[in-house]
Amino acid sequence: MALSLEGIAQVKGEITLETMVHIDKIDAKLLDLIQKSFPLTSRPFDAIARELAISPEEVKSRITRLKSDSIIRQISAIFDSAALGYRSALIALEVKPELLDTAGATISRHSGVSHCYARDAKYNLWLTLTVGPESDLEQEAVDLAGMEWVESCITLPATKIYKIGVFLDMAGETPSARLKEQTSNRTLPNSQHPAFDFAPGSEPRAAVRVLQKDLPIIDTPFSELAREAGMRESELLSLACMFLEKNVMRRFAAVLKHQRAGYSANAMACWKVEPEKADEAGAIFAANPAVSHCYERATYPDWPYSLYTMIHRRTEEELSQTISDLVNSSGLPDYRVLRTVKEYKKSRVKYFL
Repeated sequence: MALSLEGIAQVKGEITLETMVHIDKIDAKLLDLIQKSFPLTSRPFDAIARELAISPEEVKSRITRLKSDSIIRQISAIFDSAALGYRSALIALEVKPELLDTAGATISRHSGVSHCYARDAKYNLWLTLTVGPESDLEQEAVDLAGMEWVESCITLPATKIYKIGVFLDMAGETPSARLKEQTSNRTLPNSQHPAFDFAPGSEPRAAVRVLQKDLPIIDTPFSELAREAGMRESELLSLACMFLEKNVMRRFAAVLKHQRAGYSANAMACWKVEPEKADEAGAIFAANPAVSHCYERATYPDWPYSLYTMIHRRTEEELSQTISDLVNSSGLPDYRVLRTVKEYKKSRVKYFL
């Protein structure tokens, strides 16, 4: 059961959830630590244990419980799709209301669709589509728009990234935490990274395929992934570090389930901004720790919003205050806040399958 707004209470410095999920101070610090980065070493749980002054066995036990309680969604590599030669776009569909569930369920079966939500707007079905080098992104979008229940469609590829990186502050000790992948004013690449050969049968491709999987909670988890990839553990870890250095991998870290982690007030805010002011506004939005993603995207006559921000807060009051702060700091009065009405799909993109 997902957390309700009333399901969170502060009790003697601990967070107690009415859903019977219990997070103590060490859990919270552990979650903050592994969200930022996860040690790319042969015995990563030993390194985490030293940081928290507990035993490796306790680290593994706590992570296993937090995964079982659906707080931790996955621990794995988070790759830059474009650096692997993939292309992606946010697509918004105007769907006949009576057919929205049918459309959402059908589109979610597409292997390239990682996220699909019903939202409270004219364009009421929003999805993220990612395709490999062998596929035609534009044609895939045309095919989706041609489905019988779609009234109209807009394709919104990102043209610039100002920030990307979800961090849900669990311990309350890092309000301005910055993740490695958060960037400022970066134009997205349009082809795979030249430093790596991701051709079938190559070691970099094999490494991506295993590093994107949920990490096994054992003493030497990378040795198991390395065996699956057909290489030595040292070779896999070396490639992982190179992926990080070259920004092919944004980070290796834990991803949490927002609502189960107590962040039940989430929204996408779309902002109308003149092109010459986009970089300034993007930098302002990116500086706010409640904003996890900020992109510049294409505009349309009936949808003139070019900046997109994802905002995650614990309460509706906090969410409203954050949006008000963004309006005041940016000076942008024309915006739309889109709420998720229904989630049809939320998954990770799977590369080179």
